[in-house]
Order: sequence, then C-alpha cells, then structure tokens
Amino acid sequence: MKNNYFPDFISNVSQSFIPVVSSAFSKEEYILIDLSEDNKYLDDIDVSSSKAFEGYIKEYLKENNSKVAYGGYNEVRGIYKRSTHFNQQDSETERNIHLGIDIWCDAGTEILSPLDGKIHSFKNNNNYGDYGPTIILEHMNNEVTFYTLYGHLTIDSLSNLKVGQNVCAGDSIAHLGDASVNGDYAPHLHFQIIKDMQGNVGDYPGVSSKRDLDFYLQNCPDPNFLLKI
Repeated sequence: MKNNYFPDFISNVSQSFIPVVSSAFSKEEYILIDLSEDNKYLDDIDVSSSKAFEGYIKEYLKENNSKVAYGGYNEVRGIYKRSTHFNQQDSETERNIHLGIDIWCDAGTEILSPLDGKIHSFKNNNNYGDYGPTIILEHMNNEVTFYTLYGHLTIDSLSNLKVGQNVCAGDSIAHLGDASVNGDYAPHLHFQIIKDMQGNVGDYPGVSSKRDLDFYLQNCPDPNFLLKI
C-alpha cells in the first residue's frame, strides 16, 4: 500500500469512538485543547515546568467540566524549545511539529489497546523531553500491517512484556507515568499511528521539522481517524 492512501485506510478501520485510555471516560467527557504556539494563554505559563503545565491542564479541564483533554496532531508547539533533544538552530530542521495525538489525564490511568495486535517493541526513551517508557504494537487489518505507539508510560508498564506477545482490543497494556519518568511532562499519553517503522525499535519520531513534514504526515496520519473522539 502506498503511504498516500494510508490515511484513508486508517479512517475505515473503525466506525465509532475507540478509547485508548480508561474506558471509564465517555466520549462526552473529552475536550479538545490547543497547545500550539498560537495559544496566547500559554505565554503566561512556564512551559518548561511540568508542574505548571499540569496545573494549566487541570484548570482547563475544570473550567470545561471535562475529564480528558486531547489534541495536538500537526500542531506547531513552542514547548520543545526547552529540550536540546528537539531544538535546532535552523527553523527548517527544528523539530516542533507534533505527529501524534496527546491525551491528557491523571498519572496512573490505564492505557488500552484500540485493536487486536502484538508487542512489536518497547523501550525507556529517557532523554529529557522524550517519551520515557514506550510501547509499540503491531497490527494487521485487511492484510495491511501498521503500528501504534504509546509514550509517557510508567516504568512498570515495561515489565513482563515479550516481543510478539498478543494483545486484544480493549486490553490494558500500560499505565500513564508522571513527570519523574515520562520525559518531564504533565501526565499524558502520546498516541501515534505509523505505517513504516523505518527500522526503529521501541521508538519512533513523534515530532517533525518543517523539512520532513510531508513524509511524516503520510507515514503517521491523524490518530483521530482511528479513535474518532
């Protein structure tokens, strides 16, 4: 399958809302959040502080009478400037465009597999500002293989995993980590869909530069095509 058809394929894999965090949250309890560099409310937040950012998320949820915030696909963000893992001097090569969907809720929240699959790989990506503990699942649908990535988990989420281990749709596969283990972020799940892993194991770029964006938007389509939040 050519990558330029892959987003349409993913849209057809599901017909309705699929949770990837605790099924205790209904679709109606989710709210979209803007964390782009255009959100002027973030100008008053110390985005280098995971505690301050978590406070902002909690207040946003409270104000909107919601339990879970989500969003961020193809979003240009300023938060990555705090980390040399992402930050480059050249505006064309600086990695600041988000390739997954972030789902913001409490540390310890259960993470669910949206589809049947198996463990492809797992790793603790412990650079500052990175994913922290990460799991990647491999799926096959209509003879098409693709992958889903789950970042910012607890350390314990990587215990007792085996490559090739089968998982079923709805299975609990992990829990959300806190800032001490998740790359120093407010607790959230980074969920990403990937067509071609390009040889990566336990990791895959979750943020793109302007230069590479066209490729990544095709290889990593909007996860909400699948989740339908």
